[in-house]
Amino acid sequence: MAEALILAEASPGEMRTALLLAGRLTEAWVERPARPDGVGDLHRGRVVAISAAMSGAFVALAGNETGFLPESAASTPRQPIKQAVQEGQLLGLRVTRAAQAGKGPRLSALLSDAEAALIAAAPTGAPRLVARGPCAIQRLAARYPQAVIRLSGAALVARLRPVLGDRVQTQHGAVFDAVFDEAIEGEFAALAENAVALPGGGVLHIQTTRALTALDVDSGGAGDGLARFNEIALPEIARQIRLRNLSGAILLDVAGLSAKRRQVLLEPLRAALAPDRLTRLVGLTGLGLVEMVRDRIHPPLAEMLHTPLAEGLAALRQAARDAAARPAARLMLQAQPEVIAALRDLPGALDEYTALTGHSLELQSVPSGPAQLREVPRD
Repeated sequence: MAEALILAEASPGEMRTALLLAGRLTEAWVERPARPDGVGDLHRGRVVAISAAMSGAFVALAGNETGFLPESAASTPRQPIKQAVQEGQLLGLRVTRAAQAGKGPRLSALLSDAEAALIAAAPTGAPRLVARGPCAIQRLAARYPQAVIRLSGAALVARLRPVLGDRVQTQHGAVFDAVFDEAIEGEFAALAENAVALPGGGVLHIQTTRALTALDVDSGGAGDGLARFNEIALPEIARQIRLRNLSGAILLDVAGLSAKRRQVLLEPLRAALAPDRLTRLVGLTGLGLVEMVRDRIHPPLAEMLHTPLAEGLAALRQAARDAAARPAARLMLQAQPEVIAALRDLPGALDEYTALTGHSLELQSVPSGPAQLREVPRD
């Protein structure tokens, strides 16, 4: 297995986690601790409706959220949902898929003994959240037990060192101020774009709809070498699917080539996808599009990065860096109203900035334009 390195940067309101395999960014995660996606959470929920047509049941969870419990995850051995659960019944549950695309979380009642015991020990009564699931750092640490882990921020180290132990590295006995270098910062920023440079001068265009994700390869003038160009591009295409956590149906339109000639690309693509345990290559459609499917578990990265909150948190992260470089400076963030509102609505983000820098961040709404930081003049 390639050498694994897990890096995590904490900033006000957000945590970014990177998995590097053999020195290359392979997975990228953006999390807001005040609003976790819920995967792995343990709940006690109440069955509110059984749907034989959908082969499952709707379950009320804490926080006025409703999740869906599929028949296959309601009991074992498999039995009709109406025999597995009853309306009004309280169940111990684990979230197996985050709420996304307008649908509530997916649930499972098939628990480990430890999970069942934890839920049983919680107070009974109304639906309740019993325990939060693991963050990206913990999930990656479990999948890569030999990985080195580097965390920035004393609070993050204090929270995870009791869980991860000596796997958390320090810098000459001290906490890392930063663990992302300029290259990783650049790659994280690029993940917000819908176009990716490919080897050989081509471009991969990415468009996500509610039904599927479409990937289109522009050869950039590869000419007669289209077959070779496409084959060389496949590893980067597979990497981008995993990096961006694309999920559901994925259709890839390679550059040029007849449907018959595209057949030869299937095995190289299957090999490129092999390290990603979530993606399956289905084959070619009648139109010659490569069809793939990737398990939906966590929200795709685009849902985290293409929002007013993402713009606000990026500005907050930069403000914290500027404040560290100039401790006496007082900063103001000028941004559109929806960006300011999103920051104010995220619990703890502005308070974390104040605790980190010793100054509050002034916020000013402007009618248009990107978020900008300015220094507040001294009186």
